[in-house]
Amino acid sequence: MPTDSVARGAQRDRIRAEHVRPIDERPKSSARGLHHTALVSGDVERTIRFYQDVLEFPLTELIENRDYPGSSHFFFDIGNGNLLAFFDFPGLDVGPYTEVLGGLHHIAISVEPQRWEHLVGKLERAGVEHVVHSDVSVYFKDPDGARLELIQDPLGEMYGTQVL
Repeated sequence: MPTDSVARGAQRDRIRAEHVRPIDERPKSSARGLHHTALVSGDVERTIRFYQDVLEFPLTELIENRDYPGSSHFFFDIGNGNLLAFFDFPGLDVGPYTEVLGGLHHIAISVEPQRWEHLVGKLERAGVEHVVHSDVSVYFKDPDGARLELIQDPLGEMYGTQVL
C-alpha cells in the first residue's frame, strides 16, 4: 500500500473510477436498511441515562438477551427507523472498550443543526469530553468508551458531497 499522500490519492481515484458506479447504473441494494448496531453496556441504567437523558434517544424496549440468560438487550430510537442496541453481560468480564484495527471506529448519527447545538451544550453540561470538528461534527465517548459522532450533515451526505 502506498504511504505518501499523492500515491494514496491516485490509488483512491483509481478505486473510485473502477468501483463506484454512476447513480443511474447502480443496482438497488439487497438490504432494507440497518436494523440495529449492537454495543456492550457495562451498566444498563448508566447507559440509559446517557443515551436517553443526555443524547435524547428514546429507549424503546428492554428484553432478555436470547443468547445469554440474565443478560439484557435494549434499544434506542436514533431516527429514520434505525436503532442503537446494547447488551449487558452480567458475570462476564468483557473488559474495557478497545478500538482495534478491523473493529468499530465510531458510530456517526445525523442530527438537525439546531439539535446538534443543543446536544453539544448538553455534553458540555454533563462533563462529557468532546471535540468539535469542522463546526458540523462532535466526537465523544459513551460511558463504556465507544466513540460516537453527532454530525449535522443530512443522511446520504458527507461534508457537502452526496455519498448515497
